[in-house]
Amino acid sequence: MTISTTNGHANGHANGLKHLKRSPELGFSTRAIHIGSEPDPTTGAIIPPISLSTTYRQDEVGVHKGFEYSRSGNPNRDALERTLVGLEAGAGHAIAFASGSATTATVLQSLGPNAHVLSVNDVYGGTFRYLTRVAKETMGTESTFVDLENTTDDEILGAMKENTKLIWIESPTNPTLRLIDIPRIVALARRAPSKPLVLVDNTFLSPFYASPLLQGADIVVHSLTKYVNGHSDVIMGAAILPSSSTPDRDYDGLAQKLRFLQNAHGAVPSAFDCWLAQRGAKTLAVRMKAHGLNALRVASYLSSHPAVEHVIYPGLASHPLHALARASLSPHTQNFLSTLPPSSLAHGIPYGGMVSFRVRGGSRSAEALLPKLRLFALAESLGGVESLAELPAQMTHASIPPAEREALGIEGLVRLSCGIEEAEDLVEDLRDCVGGVGG
Repeated sequence: MTISTTNGHANGHANGLKHLKRSPELGFSTRAIHIGSEPDPTTGAIIPPISLSTTYRQDEVGVHKGFEYSRSGNPNRDALERTLVGLEAGAGHAIAFASGSATTATVLQSLGPNAHVLSVNDVYGGTFRYLTRVAKETMGTESTFVDLENTTDDEILGAMKENTKLIWIESPTNPTLRLIDIPRIVALARRAPSKPLVLVDNTFLSPFYASPLLQGADIVVHSLTKYVNGHSDVIMGAAILPSSSTPDRDYDGLAQKLRFLQNAHGAVPSAFDCWLAQRGAKTLAVRMKAHGLNALRVASYLSSHPAVEHVIYPGLASHPLHALARASLSPHTQNFLSTLPPSSLAHGIPYGGMVSFRVRGGSRSAEALLPKLRLFALAESLGGVESLAELPAQMTHASIPPAEREALGIEGLVRLSCGIEEAEDLVEDLRDCVGGVGG
């Protein structure tokens, strides 16, 4: 892709297209702690300093140390992006944005006007809103929403058009936790005449549980606000691309285009937020292990509760797509499972920290339940160390029309983000409240 650049660089600083390498010999947590967080060369500080400067001295006109202006580049943002490349297996480029929504907007802008996007039908409400309102009204973007979990290959191929430039996947989806077979969708995209890019929103599983780039995805996006940061104190997003281009996939050019657009409209994170997110990413593996084990324990308990009508957690052995969930796990998670005693896996496997369920009595019972919980705070968002509970139909997915929410199974659904508290305390919190509202 050819675009205009400043001084030959996509966003006006020399590090804009730098390939950020990850040592394949290092384990996940080792990469998280050390890549992008080397001791400061000036002072030897183990923790990178926060660079709050907005501008940088040049030795001569156009001659500088890699930075000119902080909208274009910042040492903390570069460090975080190196860490993200180290975490997302198969990555070669990482671009940190001011929010997950800013990431979504920039990726869709990169498609140009009058593009067609094929999206999973059960998509995050903010993504649905941007596709159907902002992108449609400002760029003429057309969107088709398809049940990518159950639709046949021929139906998916039939939904693609000559101008289909992107397939948008969440797996598991938010909030019904539908599973999408990513390699299958990638194979279909390669067969389509328009050769659309395949994007996977990997927020729910994080780079610890899933590695979509290894499954053939062209772009992985994250709301770094959630698991990667993990402490509910940063709003940020990221787009991550593979390391090696192919004859029909110019990842270097795409990364350059995304950086140019980001710099042009200023969707950049602050230096302090980058520093916080990098700090959080260092403990991603140990947190995700705890999130997953807690969610498995909570899902197992809820599935046996008489007041609970239905539990959705792909990690449960009883889930109809449990085999797909297990097959989709990243190599480092497969290694983690091999270290667990059989008793920990009696009911299934840890598969992220998100659990959705319905209580008997429908939406009214769900509304009555949520304020009674003590450890599960009634709040939007997810992925922090603390447990959260919400009613998506009235909170995170309220922008989706009621009829569509009903058809997708969102109405009456309770979504839990299981934190890293003691598992039995979380179960006790649910035990105290769920039985009193069902029926």
